[in-house]
Amino acid sequence: MTFLYHGLEARGAVWADIFAARVPQLPFWRWGIDPVDPAAVRYLAAWNAPADFIAHFPNLEVLFSVGAGIDQLPLAALPPQVRVVRMVEQGIITGMAEYVAMACLALHRDLPFFITEQRAGRWTYRHTRLAAESRVGVMGLGELGKAALAMLAPLGFPLSGWSRSAHHIEGVTCFSGAGGLGAFLAQVDILICLLPLTPETRGILCRETFAMMPRGSALVNAGRGGHLVAEDLIAALDSGQLRAAMLDVTDPEPLPEGHAIYHHPAVFLTPHVAAETRHGSAGEVLADNVLRLLAGEPLLGEVDRTRGY
Repeated sequence: MTFLYHGLEARGAVWADIFAARVPQLPFWRWGIDPVDPAAVRYLAAWNAPADFIAHFPNLEVLFSVGAGIDQLPLAALPPQVRVVRMVEQGIITGMAEYVAMACLALHRDLPFFITEQRAGRWTYRHTRLAAESRVGVMGLGELGKAALAMLAPLGFPLSGWSRSAHHIEGVTCFSGAGGLGAFLAQVDILICLLPLTPETRGILCRETFAMMPRGSALVNAGRGGHLVAEDLIAALDSGQLRAAMLDVTDPEPLPEGHAIYHHPAVFLTPHVAAETRHGSAGEVLADNVLRLLAGEPLLGEVDRTRGY
């Protein structure tokens, strides 16, 4: 019975040391470095493991995602008995909350507009508002969404949230389900998407969604590139329905050379850096979860495969 890691060599070296110290009873192998007996692999950690790679391990029991998301993994190719676990690590959570706070402040204070004016050599006045006058709504109320809302709260933004199921969060107006989406969108000046990517949420940031938002509102997508219909975003920006967007994820990644998003003056684009898996702290979290697994305890971050998160 062994644990196999597939991914960055530097991360694998750190994790190998952590496992040697904390889970010495379980051999830790690194794909491409250590000799691997596929039949012995019970647990696998990976970020992007193709379906034909997964098929090498006939006795696989648990697939651990290296990151907070799981949509990049070939879930449809996994046997139904294989458990899937996403990374729940404080560095990822804090990093995402910081990114959302940065994005909200940048969009709230119209930074895309002022940068465009500066580069054009113009000194152009535009009225600014206080945070209390900009309503921020978060789509997705899991660990990331709640952390983002907690970081935004002291800044004074009126906060709301939307998710598939009902939530109660102090200081946040919560909406849920398909019936609550329209009312949620109608009262956001800055929309933040932190949803998991599922068949139901793919393409949710589209023409219809933008049309339900107040004219001149803004968008932050730090969820997944598959949430956004890029052509609809460009159209909404060009028409003035949206005034600006900040994107950390795209589909595909990277975007093809010359894509309109690269050059649009109302878009800030970052290369999927909102929240990173940090080698040391993530390795400790993974070791904790493996010890839980070996002790027969519930796993942190285990995914309900019927729901996709």
